[in-house]
This record gives sequence, structure tokens and C-alpha cells, in this order.
Amino acid sequence: MNILVAPDKFKGALNAREVAENIAKGIRDALPDAEIEIVPMADGGEGTAEAICDARGCSWLKCKAHDPLGREINARYGWIEDEKLAVMEMSEAAGMRRISESERDPVCATTFGVGEMMLDAVKRGAKEIIIGLGGSATNDGGSGMARALGFGFDYGPQREPEQARVTDLRTLKGIKKPKDLKLPKVVAAVDVKNPLLGKNGATRVYSRQKGANKNEIDVLERALTRLADVVAEEFGCDYRDKAGAGAAGGLGFGLLSFCGAKIRPGFDVVGEEVGLETKMKDADVVITGEGSLDRQTLQGKTPAGVARLAQKLGKKVFAIVGRTDGNRQVHQLFDQVYELAERGMSEKEQMERAAELLREHAQELAKAL
Repeated sequence: MNILVAPDKFKGALNAREVAENIAKGIRDALPDAEIEIVPMADGGEGTAEAICDARGCSWLKCKAHDPLGREINARYGWIEDEKLAVMEMSEAAGMRRISESERDPVCATTFGVGEMMLDAVKRGAKEIIIGLGGSATNDGGSGMARALGFGFDYGPQREPEQARVTDLRTLKGIKKPKDLKLPKVVAAVDVKNPLLGKNGATRVYSRQKGANKNEIDVLERALTRLADVVAEEFGCDYRDKAGAGAAGGLGFGLLSFCGAKIRPGFDVVGEEVGLETKMKDADVVITGEGSLDRQTLQGKTPAGVARLAQKLGKKVFAIVGRTDGNRQVHQLFDQVYELAERGMSEKEQMERAAELLREHAQELAKAL
């Protein structure tokens, strides 16, 4: 029996490779003769660069950049030399993981460091940049990234660009393009479909978890509205309503507007880079998984992408997940769903025992096969 194991990470517990390896161990305990291939996956969220580099064998480069609050850091990204391909994640410079919970502040947090990473890749001669947009601590519409790339922001006489906060975009007068910036092809890999503005936009859906209060949410919404208006006036393009423009606090919008980027579902980007469909064709059974299986899974998350591809190819597909809300539409994607969470077990204990529980449920699945 040929079994393909293609899970995403269990956030806070195990990365995608660790999840895949523990599932494989559990299967081998029950089916020692099974042929198992593991393909760690991602969908544009955190872990995207690792998944692609894991499969493609790229090297890791480091560069100087700044975190969301302007502190200097060493950021890393993947590099495939023969293709001059840079594979990076915005969260490496501007992610929630770079700051403590008490430091969360989307009024001050900036994507400037993302632009610095991109510039480093440009200086190395990159022909293409793939950038995953998950895990952001920012809500600046990509304005910080644009400033790092050399775009000039005129906030009026009251504020110098270096001291500007996101809310100062409300008084934005104009934006000047840099004269000598030449960017390669940029692909933004996203796992959400939110537009920039409105009730489903970047600010109203995600800024509260990044530290914004109700008053700040209203101010940030007005700031991004003004940014979109000025971009439309100055550059003659308006991406505010495009699906994915609201990803990473509007960085999707910024990449579209300032970098001519193409927004694509992260699962599709990673799947192509790792050769998932080709590998799946040789499998009899497909197993995927993620920390949480719920209605959001349908919006382009890894388990749904794996399940739909498996169905297209006529393969049995199973999911092993940390927890599930039992959504019927989601569960119908799979032949069966195995849940790690057990009655009486705290979330902390579940995360600490994730590897062990994965092996146990994989063994149970293999015995059923």
C-alpha cells in the first residue's frame, strides 16, 4: 500500500514535517510494509517557506531587517540559486511571533522589514519572489514595505515619514514612485480571501487580535481607505476589493499596488512547488491534517486543498487534526476525520502530547485500512 502523508503544522506544537513524521511512525507500527511518502505542506501561512524549501532543497540566507516595532533583526529567507528564486514569509520580519503579547500595536507596527527582505533578494539578482502572507502583526496596507522599497510618502507638514504611524495615513497627500527600482516577478501566497476594506476587510476582521481597540479599528479603517484612494489617484489602479488584498493587514493590497504582484492561493503555490499532484497520483491513500479543522478550513487551508485534490484523483483521504468543530461541510471532504482532543484533556496537555497522540491516531487509522 502506498500512503502519502501531506499535513500542515499544528500551530504552537509541531511544524509540518514533525506532524508528517509522527503520522508516518504510527502507520508503520500497524502497517510495516506500507510505502510511505511524506510531503510537509502549507497554505501561505507560517511554514510556507519551510514547506517549499523542505521539498526543493533551497539554502537559507540571512539579511538585516527591522521587526514590526522598528528593532533591528536578522531575517532569513529561502534561496534557490539556479532559478534565482527567493522564498520568504512576511512574518519573518513583521509577524506576531516577533513581538510579545503586551507589545501588540497595529497603530505602530509596520511592514518595513518585509521591504528590506525583498530588497536584499533584488540585490542578489532574484528573478522571482514568493512571499507567504500569514501571521502578521501589522495593519499598514503594505505602506511600510513600500517605504523600504523607496516609495516616498507625503503625510503633510506635521509628520516626517520616518516617524509616521499607520493612523497618519489619514492625512496622506501623495506617493512618489522610486526612480530606479526594478522588481522581479512577485507572487503573494495567501490563505484568506478578505478584501482590504469593509466588514470583511483586514482591519475589521483581524486588527483586534493584533491589539487594536474599537476606536483604533475605526481610525485604522479610515487610514487604509485614504491609502487606497491615494494609490488610485496616483497610480491609476485600485485593488481594494480584490480577494486577498486584506491578507496580512493589507500587505496583499500593498504588494499588488506597489510591486505589481500576483495574489494566488497559498495552497496552490506550495502544491506546485513541492509537486503534490504528481506524488498523489502514485498513492493509494492520502492523509492530511492541521491543528484545527473548522469552517475556515474551506477558505483555502491545507486540509481542504489536499482533500479536493485527492477527490479529483479518486483517492481515499483522511484527516488527523488537533480539534474540530464538527462542521458537516468540512467533514464531507474526508473519508474519516480523527481528532486528537479528548474529553477532560486541556489544550495545553494536548499540545504537549501532540506527537504521541498523532502516532496513536495514525496507528488506529492504519489498522482500519
